[in-house]
Amino acid sequence: MIEIPKAYESKQVEERIYKSWMEGGYFKPKIDPKKKPFTIIMPPPNVTGELHVGHALTATLEDIMTRWHRMLGDPSLWLPGVDHAGIATQVVVEKELAKEGLDRHQIGRKKFEERTWAWANKSRSAITHQHERLGASCDWSRERFTLDDGPVKAVKTAFVRLYDKGLIYRGERIINWCPRCRTALSDLEVQSKDLTGNMWHMKYPYADGSGYITVATTRPETYLGDAAVAVNPEDERYSVLIGKKVILPVINREIPIIADGAIDRAFGTGMVKVTPAHDPVDFEISERHSLPVIHILNPDATMNGNAGPYEGLDRFEARKKIVDDFEKAGLMEKIEPYSHAIPHCFRCSTVIEPEVSKQWFVKIAPLAAPAMEAARDGRIQIIPERFTKIYLSWMENIRDWCISRQLWWGHRIPVWYCGKCGEMTASIDTPTKCGKCGSSELEQDPDVLDTWFSSGLWPHSTLGWPDQTEDLKYFYPTSVMETGYDIIFFWVARMIMMGIEDAGDVPFRTVYLHGLIRDEKGEKMSKMKGNVLNPLTAIDQFGCDALRFALTTGTAPGNDLNMGQHRLEAGRNFANKLWNAGRFVLTSLEKESVTKKAFTDCGQKKLKETEDRWIISRLNRLVREVDTMMKGFQFGEAEKEIHDFLWGEFCDWYIEICKQRLGKSNTPMPVLAFVLETSLRLLHPFMPFITEELWQNLGERLPQDTLKAPALIIAPYPVANEKLLDPESGQVMETVMEIVRTIRNARAEYKVEMGKWVESSVYAGSLLSDIKAKAAIIETLAKTRPLSILPRGQRPANAEKAMVYVLKDADVVIPLAGMVDAEAEKARLTKEMEILEREIIRLSGRLADSQFTSKAPPAVIDKEKSRLKEYEDKVARMKAELKQLA
Repeated sequence: MIEIPKAYESKQVEERIYKSWMEGGYFKPKIDPKKKPFTIIMPPPNVTGELHVGHALTATLEDIMTRWHRMLGDPSLWLPGVDHAGIATQVVVEKELAKEGLDRHQIGRKKFEERTWAWANKSRSAITHQHERLGASCDWSRERFTLDDGPVKAVKTAFVRLYDKGLIYRGERIINWCPRCRTALSDLEVQSKDLTGNMWHMKYPYADGSGYITVATTRPETYLGDAAVAVNPEDERYSVLIGKKVILPVINREIPIIADGAIDRAFGTGMVKVTPAHDPVDFEISERHSLPVIHILNPDATMNGNAGPYEGLDRFEARKKIVDDFEKAGLMEKIEPYSHAIPHCFRCSTVIEPEVSKQWFVKIAPLAAPAMEAARDGRIQIIPERFTKIYLSWMENIRDWCISRQLWWGHRIPVWYCGKCGEMTASIDTPTKCGKCGSSELEQDPDVLDTWFSSGLWPHSTLGWPDQTEDLKYFYPTSVMETGYDIIFFWVARMIMMGIEDAGDVPFRTVYLHGLIRDEKGEKMSKMKGNVLNPLTAIDQFGCDALRFALTTGTAPGNDLNMGQHRLEAGRNFANKLWNAGRFVLTSLEKESVTKKAFTDCGQKKLKETEDRWIISRLNRLVREVDTMMKGFQFGEAEKEIHDFLWGEFCDWYIEICKQRLGKSNTPMPVLAFVLETSLRLLHPFMPFITEELWQNLGERLPQDTLKAPALIIAPYPVANEKLLDPESGQVMETVMEIVRTIRNARAEYKVEMGKWVESSVYAGSLLSDIKAKAAIIETLAKTRPLSILPRGQRPANAEKAMVYVLKDADVVIPLAGMVDAEAEKARLTKEMEILEREIIRLSGRLADSQFTSKAPPAVIDKEKSRLKEYEDKVARMKAELKQLA
């Protein structure tokens, strides 16, 4: 039997415990057709670097759910994985190349892919290690990477199926173009920032020399791509101008004035320049009016050959030059400050350019309809519920999804073009010849798919789809998708759409959305602010269980969490408190053994001692409450309840009460061991390492086979025994604790020395005999002697020079001699009485109000009447005491 260290050393415990779990094979579920499985597919972290505190929250919540269900006896699969993160990883690797004075084009696609694979494998290994440090009980034998053979096959299959159905198409549309990453982006990959810029009012002369018109724009350089000037057909100011032509200054290109209903008469002058290649609304106008689409930008956002004298300039340099040229020519009417939202790349923060480009798109409406229906009919529940409306609103207004990216890292689009006849072939396997003309001159599309395309398949591709594997048949649909509310559209919506389309059913039954982790001041964490919390640093300093506690206790789904040193310290303090309590029980067991029957009886029948019945009753009530909260996904509240029970009732009260009974015939050891063991099982999903360590040590000190599992991780989760709920013992012990607290508070208020005994008298009503039986407990815990416990009716009418405390079921009288100033005591009683009298007035008024009494439930009215009577009784007794002190 190993000696229990005085202090909990998390570093020495965590690695050893995790290794024992792995060696025991406890993370691997067994397929059992007779049982319903619990399945979570881990949101795959990007292979761009290390995990951050948001990943730690995700891992902790998912581990809580998995461990809980595993202990419930459900075959529980938590399948881990990582994401290749196309654009994000490519940006990271390109930065590494830049340090060597290289770029990807210099080394070529093949070598660039090799470099990126090396980076991904290194990062993947680090992410696995970090998850192990967090205590993640994933089935590592099923780990997946989005570029593994299985997911690659799934991506190709999904693409070709959608293509064959006409739901994937290639066409020219306005897309979001990042000049830095040199790729198209989906709408969700664009972040708008409110910035103050300018509105330039530029003059375009009429072609016939009769004057000019004025157009307003926030992007003067785009005038080089103008194909028309448009006005609203109902705008009477300009009706006579429709059909006339104007000249674009400097480049001297002639364009028409047209009418279109999309024009906002209130914007600028009401005359709008139409630049089809670089504005989504203008592109739609150009299609209605058959206008030319004139590209003016190169992929790096320098001006191309259509820009005339501005060719080769950066877009912002060109803007300055164009403004300067217009001013010199007297063609700039005015420049006004103007605040508006400017789109930026979500990865590199470069200003996005709307650009007409030939890209691949998913026709999204046919996929969105069944995904919305799944949320409406309850097949998918979103927690918190308020996000269901947000999800549906977004889905109702969804646009076709641009899925092609001009990158080298990712899933290559499975389409080949015939160099001879131009035929386009979409295929899961690499074709050897053109299906139309038989030519072998085939070239694959150079683009890769949007990362979110492969991520959208994650719940079913990880389980083996498109193959009908045993895992897919048993574990799909999965149980819960746990992720941050900030990617409900990026990812959750796409998984639902693709899951229904590919696998014929929703990918999960519940979506659990957690909030964001912010710093102590509520600000978003960022490296620039220096307020980032590294989870591994926190684990090294405070321990894994303390970090998990800090991330989850008292939190609610969908709510942001302010995280800082104080929460981590609270987690460590709780771990230390639990360790000290566990150590006390374990060392006591070494001196005083417990039989298997005595241990088992604690959970099966009512015990003799009041405090034993009370703690067992409270334990069962806690188990019942935790069960309800866990089923309702209120994990933070469940953890808080367990914490409060262990810290308060078990450690601060029951253990202290029991110390006087150790070694006696009415020993509390079976109860101490039973409550500790049950509490460890209850707490295990939240704080797995310290609970496993204490539980294993407890098992060594109990008779063989008392604990019916080789490890806590697979021990059964506690089930409440309603027969052991005992409100009577609760009333007695609550009164005893209230008496002790009252005397302790009085001692503290009057700064009585720790070692000094204080005389006190307790006057009780119906609980008199019960309180008398616990006199020794009151004496020891309150440091009071002599202690008299008498009927309430025997309390002297005039207890001169004494402090009187009126409690719910007892009164406490403490002589003032040597303790208190009589005048101060009168002031205290007067102040307390004034508060109660105000409450009496409020309650009386409420109970006299017919509006309240006619609408409130009878139970509420009875409760208010009971409170009123209690306050009136207290005031009456206080008045008597004040009279005595006068």
